[in-house]
Amino acid sequence: MHWTTALAAAVLAAAARPAHALLRFSCSQLVVDRIDPLVNPDQAPSPHLHQIVGGNALNLTMDRTGRIPEQATCTTCTFADDFSNYWTAVLYFRARNGTFRRVPQLGNVFFEQARQGGMSIYYIPTIGSMPSAGAVTAFKPGFRMLVGNPNFRTQQEASQFRQLTYTCMRNPNDRSGETMHFPRQPCRAGIMANVRFPTCWDGKNLDSPDHMSHVSYPAGGTFERNSPCPATHPVKIPQLFYETVWDTRPFNNRADWPEDGSQPFVWSFGDPTGFGTHADYVFGWKGDALQKAMDSNCVSCPQLKSQTIQQGNQCVKERIVKEDIDGWETAASVPTRTRKSQFTTATKDDTRRVEEGTEGIPIIKFSKYVTSVWQWE
Repeated sequence: MHWTTALAAAVLAAAARPAHALLRFSCSQLVVDRIDPLVNPDQAPSPHLHQIVGGNALNLTMDRTGRIPEQATCTTCTFADDFSNYWTAVLYFRARNGTFRRVPQLGNVFFEQARQGGMSIYYIPTIGSMPSAGAVTAFKPGFRMLVGNPNFRTQQEASQFRQLTYTCMRNPNDRSGETMHFPRQPCRAGIMANVRFPTCWDGKNLDSPDHMSHVSYPAGGTFERNSPCPATHPVKIPQLFYETVWDTRPFNNRADWPEDGSQPFVWSFGDPTGFGTHADYVFGWKGDALQKAMDSNCVSCPQLKSQTIQQGNQCVKERIVKEDIDGWETAASVPTRTRKSQFTTATKDDTRRVEEGTEGIPIIKFSKYVTSVWQWE
């Protein structure tokens, strides 16, 4: 379940010198917006806020024909031929007085200059051995996928996804002690959210109705153990891995935490447990650049076109949904134990009706939109 010590050491060493099977790079923030082109295409606002990195072809629907590299004019990623988009929900701090504040992001180790922190992205073809050319199949134009379920609130549910975890960082290099739930104590260097996608593909479908069924985890094991893919999903694909560092340091004073002593962080979709973490991916590499990188097992990959972090910082996207996302927000009520969330959007009148007329169903409301309606277990 957890990231092995050997892999952790390899990740940190990779940025400084060549290592087996590890492509690691920075993607600065492109935009923070209430859109989700994969799960909620054509919907603005979407049910909750996301932080998004990658190419500026991002829009409400996204091109399914694989033409994203042609439509984009820039990318926030340091590999300049990567116009993919990567996104997760946004983290909020829940103060004792019932208000919320968006938690900023930090640049990861060696990527400290990334605009608004961004994310670290990994593509790993294999662990512990040199892959032969073609042994790992890069994602194809039009490919997309989702991992995680925002409605999950228990570890038993979340265990369906093998490697969605958090690290309570004692220092920027810390990768120890991963948990499936939010850390329950102050974290000196912030909280790292770790997302690892499945590594087996059915070889046919670029997407599926739930955005998950066309991919699978290895049969009877994990990617780190080089376990084989199941017969239903026989094609090995790279381990796609996100790291997002949330700067929770300004919120480490327990006197500001909820009075019951519970941890104070909540995802933008209303999850105070951490078990509902999820992430989206839309492939957008130009040509066969990613396949070349997987075949050569490179780290710095000099054969790929690259740019500096500062150049990537210049690529930005205007927010589609106009709202204040950086002030202290209020909530009508904040439950501490929930089973599921039902996502909706509402007009001003609908919002008033939900607040005044729905007994026993508290809401979290950011700005003028109903973010989620919470249902008691």
